[in-house]
Amino acid sequence: MEIILKEDIIGLGFKNDIVNVKSGYGRNYLIPQGKGVIASPSAKKILAENLKQQAHKIAAQKAAAEEKAAVLEGVALEIAAKVSATGQLYGSVGAAQVAEALAKMGKEVDRKIITMKDAKKLGDYVALVHFHKEVTVEIPVKVVAENAAELKAAADAEAAIRAAADAKAAAAEAAEAADEAEVLEALDAAPAAEVAAAEEAPAEA
Repeated sequence: MEIILKEDIIGLGFKNDIVNVKSGYGRNYLIPQGKGVIASPSAKKILAENLKQQAHKIAAQKAAAEEKAAVLEGVALEIAAKVSATGQLYGSVGAAQVAEALAKMGKEVDRKIITMKDAKKLGDYVALVHFHKEVTVEIPVKVVAENAAELKAAADAEAAIRAAADAKAAAAEAAEAADEAEVLEALDAAPAAEVAAAEEAPAEA
């Protein structure tokens, strides 16, 4: 069904947008919550008239959004999070953490207008800040390990244990090889000793 949005709903559309939604979502949520109305022919006509009358206001809103967007130009975030030894985050990094990181930089942005795929591993992501239906800012987000030193220590300890185990195994193999060599040497020496003994034995009269 077609709905005319009465307010911005990030991920769906902006105020005065006509969007297609499932009937249940529209009738059971958007309309009862006052977030939208059915896009009937009469409602569309009224919307068009209102938009025409509000053209100046809409242009001013876009200009204001562009000013806000300019403040974030060139901004890139590095967000630290605790991770396991495999690089998996304990929890995730999303819109809330992006808004918090921006606030620490003195750039207040409502988390409700930020979208980002939840980061559950270390790496590079992109957050989108939707100031206006025609004004969106992309912010690079790098998720790094907060406990990097701890992870390095654990990795070094594991490597040391593995190296010790490998050295022990190598020593055991060397000892086993030495024992086998001694046995083979003894076996090779036995026939020679028997021949020598036979040659030294006195002949029978």
